[in-house]
Amino acid sequence: MSQQPSPANRQQQLKQEVARAALTYIEDDMILGVGTGSTVNCLIELLPRVRLRGAVASSQVTQDKLEALGIEVMDLNFVGELDLYIDGADEVNPNLQLIKGGGGALTREKIVAAASKEFICLVDESKWVTTLGREFPVPIEVLPQARSYVARELARMGGEPVYREGFVTDYGNVILDTYDLDVQRASEMEARLNNIVGVVCNGIFAANQADKLLIAKETGIETLLR
Repeated sequence: MSQQPSPANRQQQLKQEVARAALTYIEDDMILGVGTGSTVNCLIELLPRVRLRGAVASSQVTQDKLEALGIEVMDLNFVGELDLYIDGADEVNPNLQLIKGGGGALTREKIVAAASKEFICLVDESKWVTTLGREFPVPIEVLPQARSYVARELARMGGEPVYREGFVTDYGNVILDTYDLDVQRASEMEARLNNIVGVVCNGIFAANQADKLLIAKETGIETLLR
């Protein structure tokens, strides 16, 4: 009798399956926007199978992984609009709105997503939720000097901000992982958070939601369009 994989191993298998599905959307000679995280890492391992002209990385971690495979990493300022950006998510709802930033790269991720014609999001089924923010906190990138002030403002909004100790973003800022925010109206909350002085960016992707979602399920890969 064959032994069933552990839940963690099965989740990793699902990530690999959705990464293989995403590979079919990448064309030769494309400059690809590449996200950050465990699911995207599975995709990065497959990228040598495609003849890319180059890539734009959403984090230093991703840049290092791409360069280790011999893929040229380009500066977004010099490549113009990207045809495609592929990234994962910490949560995704039926409107294809996301929470991202568990790896702390939310600002660069949002920039590359905004600069791309199409954003494909890859997740396993554990990331699917009906309402954002009930389980996963909203990461908020904050200027270091403004950390305490922003935390007080978040508390006034009903949130519970937790300083991500020992972590600094690629831009030298800090992260407040904020629980208990009401994200039922994701677009409104995204804009409201961005209006707090000292906030650089927040992990709600509503203005830059996914155009296409690939979900790895036990029954196979499901594709949803915005």
